[in-house]
Parts: sequence; structure tokens; C-alpha cells
Amino acid sequence: MFCYGHCRISTMDETPLFTFGVIADIQYADIDDGYNFSRTRRRYYRSSLQLLTNARRSWSESAVKPEFILQLGDIIDGFNKGCDASDRALDAVLTEFSCGVLEVHHVWGNHELYNFSRAALLSSGLNSSLLAESCLSEVQADSQLCAYHFSPSPGFRFVVLDAYDVSLLGRETSSRHYSDAMAVIKQHNNNEDLNCPPVSFGKLQRFTMFNGGFGKQQLDWLDSVLSSADDKQERVTIVSHLPIHPGSTADICLAWNFDELLAIIRCHGSVVCFMAGHDHDGGYYQDEDTGVHHVTLPGVIETPPDSNAFGTVSVYKDQMVLKGYGRVTDRVLQFPSHSKRPTL
Repeated sequence: MFCYGHCRISTMDETPLFTFGVIADIQYADIDDGYNFSRTRRRYYRSSLQLLTNARRSWSESAVKPEFILQLGDIIDGFNKGCDASDRALDAVLTEFSCGVLEVHHVWGNHELYNFSRAALLSSGLNSSLLAESCLSEVQADSQLCAYHFSPSPGFRFVVLDAYDVSLLGRETSSRHYSDAMAVIKQHNNNEDLNCPPVSFGKLQRFTMFNGGFGKQQLDWLDSVLSSADDKQERVTIVSHLPIHPGSTADICLAWNFDELLAIIRCHGSVVCFMAGHDHDGGYYQDEDTGVHHVTLPGVIETPPDSNAFGTVSVYKDQMVLKGYGRVTDRVLQFPSHSKRPTL
């Protein structure tokens, strides 16, 4: 029995249609503990691998095995690059994932791009678009993006987005992509260090180098995917490293053009949930207009070694139930009623 708001919803006698695991911001590095940029939060670099082990064992030993795992980005820390340890750290984390013999869908975050070029990521174990039903690269061959969708069960679809499509990270400084991203960030941030936010409060904080945005072609592709899902009456969960709803995260962690993505979602009744990482505190908000749940997973990297930060989601015909471990909160995510979904 789970409680959510004023509802009391029983799932004890029901068998889920399928389950999946979620985890975010592992940021593993074989280095001593440190702190975040502002030195206000402790980061447990080395022990993050053990917390992944805890999650993998829980998923592997579950009575109902997850169909797949969503790894929501920042799988290893950027410090690995300076230690010439990027490949070694990635191998350690991917080896741990592989012990569970579960399908893993990897989202790319800023720390992936601190460590590797986009070309290197596409040829690595983090290119899970090979598991996709359809990819953005099929219509945008030169994009080097990791954006795709898949259906784990009839009536359900998951869309993986690349939140650093428009970004200074992972792009050659001589490229058009880099100059376009620089033009965007310079409209709002004139600091010498572009990792410093342009303001101290409010949504303009998001215009930093460690964030990014979604390009027009990716947004058009998403719109098309969601239109097809609407026609098929599918339930869609969208995943991205960067959160897009101001109610679900700190302003400094929002995607640059979060409003454009929200506008697309509000045009499609098929979307039921948006999952992200990046904000190590985590967060949650249900959009009042659409009923879409915006879930931001707490980061493993700032989770003490004696705790945990992962979840298992059980999917039913009318809701998803998130069972959290450690810093992840239990939630019942009822699918939006048709009265809240726009007429298409």
C-alpha cells in the first residue's frame, strides 16, 4: 500500500505489466572524497561504485526482474579526465552494470562530455541507441546525438533525449555547433568563467557551461514521435539528464530551452512522465495543466556510503509506482486523466 496526496492506492495484489530501475549521477572516480563547486556538499567519488553495486544487487534479486535500467547521466566524474583515468573509470562502472545482465539505457550528461568526445561516446558502451526502435540519427545522420525511443511493452514508450545537443561541451571549438551554442549562452552570461551563473537568483542561472539545450531538429523529431504515440494511445515517459520543469529542480539545473520542450509536451496527451538527473538533491512536480509527473532523481555522488540513491518503478495500466531506496522518495505516479489531456 502506497500513499500519495489524499489517495491511498493498493498495488499489493496486482502484478505489474513491467518494471524498470532508475539511477542518476553516479560520477564515479577512484579518488578521495571532495566537495561540489561551492564547497557546500560532500561528494563520495570512490564509494559511488559501491552504491551502484547495491542498486544492481537489488534489481537482480527482485522477485520481478526489471525489464531495463535507466541510467540518467553523469556515470563517471569529470575529474577522471585530468587523471587520465576516463576509460578505466568507465570500464569499472560498465562492468558493474553488466553483472546484472539487465538492459541499460544510458543518458548523456555533462560529465560524459567532460571525459569523451561525442564520436568516442558513440563508439562506447554508453551508446545505448543500439537498443532503440528508432533513432534521431536516422533523420539527422551527422548529428552525433544520442536520442531515440523504444517500447518495452505494448502501449508504453520511452523517449531518450540528448540535453547537450546545443552545448559548448563535446563540440569542436571550430564547429558551427559550438559557435551556435556560444551565441545562445552569451545572450545571458558575460562572465569570463561560463560555469559561473550570470545571476544569483532566478531562471537565468541556467545559462552556464555545465547545462545545455535541445536543438530544433531534435524538438521536431520529438514532436513527431509524440504525435505517433498519441495516435496509438501510448503512455510516454521522456528521459533526459537535464530537468525541464522549474517545479522539479533548482533553477540553476534547468535546460537552456526548457520552455520549448514543455510547450511540445503540453500539445501531446500521450506524455505521462519526465525523468531527469543533474540536480543532486532531486525533486518532483506534477504539472497542473497536463498532469505530467516530473521526477528528478537524487544523485548517487552526494549520497553517503551508508545510504542509497536508486529506485525501481512498477508500471500498471493506470499508474507507475516508484519504490525508492535511501534518498529516493516513494511515489505513486497516476497517469493523467483524459480531462487534463489536450484535444488533438
